[in-house]
Amino acid sequence: MKITRFLLTTGMLMGFLLFPSCLDDNTDRDLLYPNALVTVKHAGDETVFLQLDDKTTLLPVNLKSSLFDKKEVRALVNYKEVDDPSKEYDQAVYVNWIDSIRTKPMAPNLGSGNTEAYGDDPVEIVSDWVTIAEDGYLTLRFRTRWGYQQTIHYVNLIPTNNPDNPYEVEFRHNANGDTAERVGDGLVAFRLDKLPDTKGETVKLKLKWKSFSGDKTAEFDYKTRAATPAGSAIASERSVLPLQ
Repeated sequence: MKITRFLLTTGMLMGFLLFPSCLDDNTDRDLLYPNALVTVKHAGDETVFLQLDDKTTLLPVNLKSSLFDKKEVRALVNYKEVDDPSKEYDQAVYVNWIDSIRTKPMAPNLGSGNTEAYGDDPVEIVSDWVTIAEDGYLTLRFRTRWGYQQTIHYVNLIPTNNPDNPYEVEFRHNANGDTAERVGDGLVAFRLDKLPDTKGETVKLKLKWKSFSGDKTAEFDYKTRAATPAGSAIASERSVLPLQ
């Protein structure tokens, strides 16, 4: 999914450290912002490639070695298209910088034990270009209250086990006692492979969460992701703010 601008928050600028030679005092300001949200994958021959959306794959010509310990993660990236051969991929690109976000599997529904296990603290889900269901993930930008002592917040996505809607999920947040007045955003992506196969059809994925003004819901277009050359495991990478 391509975008034009996104305000960076603390942590994302660490992506520049991967490509210090690309940046100098005269850097175009467009390099300061991600222009895509992708899934970082590794093919069977260890080629690193980026899944841009449900169909489009990108071959980063300047990434010859594995990223993130060969783990599959969602990431923000700034790239440009180039004319190099793209092999079996849709487009060759040059990556200026890339920064992983927290990537997690879904957690099990524990029934009456959900609040004790996953918390019940409020958040706001931000309607934004990075809040999207694609490539088998639900990626969410959320907003809540954070303190200044880097207390770890725990976030999880669980199935509601609604017999009338197998594609209903719930976002859970445990602030770990951190309820300061400072408002900040976090990014997290959840792998949806535990949901029933949509068999190529697009369905409505219903998200539920507890907000500061009460219970809320949102719907996303979702379909089970198609097979790709990637075969790597799911990872839990660094997030924008301290999360688990």
